[in-house]
Amino acid sequence: MVKNKRSNLKYALKRFTSSRYNVIGGAILLFFVILSIFASQIAPYPPNQVDLKYSLKPPSRVHLLGTDKQGRDLLSRIIHGSSVSLVVGLGAVCFSLFLGTTLGLIAGYVGGRIGAVIMRFMDALWSLPSIILALAIAAVLGAGIRNIILAVGITFTPAFCRIVYAEVLVIKEELYVRAARSLGASKTRLLFSQILPNCLASLIVYGSLMAGQAIIAEASLSFLGVGVVQPQAAWGSMLRAGYSYFRVAPWVSIFPGLAIFLLVLAFNFLGDGLRDAFDVKFVEKINT
Repeated sequence: MVKNKRSNLKYALKRFTSSRYNVIGGAILLFFVILSIFASQIAPYPPNQVDLKYSLKPPSRVHLLGTDKQGRDLLSRIIHGSSVSLVVGLGAVCFSLFLGTTLGLIAGYVGGRIGAVIMRFMDALWSLPSIILALAIAAVLGAGIRNIILAVGITFTPAFCRIVYAEVLVIKEELYVRAARSLGASKTRLLFSQILPNCLASLIVYGSLMAGQAIIAEASLSFLGVGVVQPQAAWGSMLRAGYSYFRVAPWVSIFPGLAIFLLVLAFNFLGDGLRDAFDVKFVEKINT
């Protein structure tokens, strides 16, 4: 049994690393994770250190990526801002994954009037443009990392709920679920031992893709002034700060934008790799 699990794990790892895009995405993500963990040791300057003598200086040996209007080192602020993007991206996805999965399980398995109410409410949220909904929630809750996680997480909840709801409607009619129910298994046991494990593949793949979208949402809210605000280093607020000086100091906006692009690209590559790894043939091989 242990040998089979080890061989399945090796097959999964081999399948995932067979594409160069998966490896590139994983390497980029690992790079940003290391930056966020060791930001204080890696950054050449404190992120909020002001030096007006170096205001809007282009990239040089002293400041590798240049400085902003307050003379703060852009490289240091981008390094410290990586932790904000990762925390918001992963936190929002985890929040929406938990809430959406819970509601989807209840709506799909219990059904009836309860399921209808849950899904109609999710449809109402789904019908609103995501950025408008996140902007409205963030405006009510206020700025800050925790509130942005809640705003973005609530925005993404309907997508996870609909995925789980559709999966549950199919899985609960499978023969092995019917057999477990006939043997006296409780509803809770059926949900967490039979139905939920068979939804995980779709949730993992979609969650990895939505992490990139959460990072874009956080950057958009910060750019609009309702996300993470100055002086805290965040890529979206850095874009907003450099917007007015783009013609004279384009590097103030270009480098934070490039960081957002690379991190979102990494999550997209990983999402595509996980989607390929969890296809039907792969799952069948893992289960045999």
